[in-house]
Amino acid sequence: MSADEDQPDPDAPAGGDDSDLTAKLFGKWDVSEIQYNDPSTERYLSVTPVAHTAGRHASKQFQKSEISVVERFINRLMQTEENTGKKQQTLNLVRDGFDIIHERTDENPVQVLVTAVENSAPREETVRLKYGGISVPKAVDVAPQRRVDQALKFLAEGVKNSSFKSTTSAEEAIASQLIGAANGDVGTYAVGQKEEKERVAAAAR
Repeated sequence: MSADEDQPDPDAPAGGDDSDLTAKLFGKWDVSEIQYNDPSTERYLSVTPVAHTAGRHASKQFQKSEISVVERFINRLMQTEENTGKKQQTLNLVRDGFDIIHERTDENPVQVLVTAVENSAPREETVRLKYGGISVPKAVDVAPQRRVDQALKFLAEGVKNSSFKSTTSAEEAIASQLIGAANGDVGTYAVGQKEEKERVAAAAR
């Protein structure tokens, strides 16, 4: 064997395949090829491999849309009396819920979450206008950022309603709610709430 054969190839990538160097959410899920079906909310559905930014954007107005939608969903799940501040516990629940989603659908659970948010985001809602002391409902279009906020709220409420004081575990509830919403199932709490808001708005036009 010659001395040249013992030398490493200078053009070879360090550390093996480049795909191994791609950061993944929870070390499992690739977020680089997420597809969006709703162009209006795409700008506000940021997806990054980081699930805990330690409040980096908390003091900046409108910067919540820069946070990964996964972390925003985790934060929403914490907004109850029993779970306030339990970030690590909630993060573990979502991680396990994503594993269940992958087992049931064989899809990237981050893609399932994005689709669920899109399907749960109401396009119309009502506001109250006063005319001479009389309150009248009026249908209005919902801003894209508020649509995402409402969808995350509905999904978190659906998880709480199906798991609180129930035999259903939180991980199972997360998986069921996200899969149902991603499929557009009206029986899912989030999609049902969206349809109800749009129905009331249609009646107030």
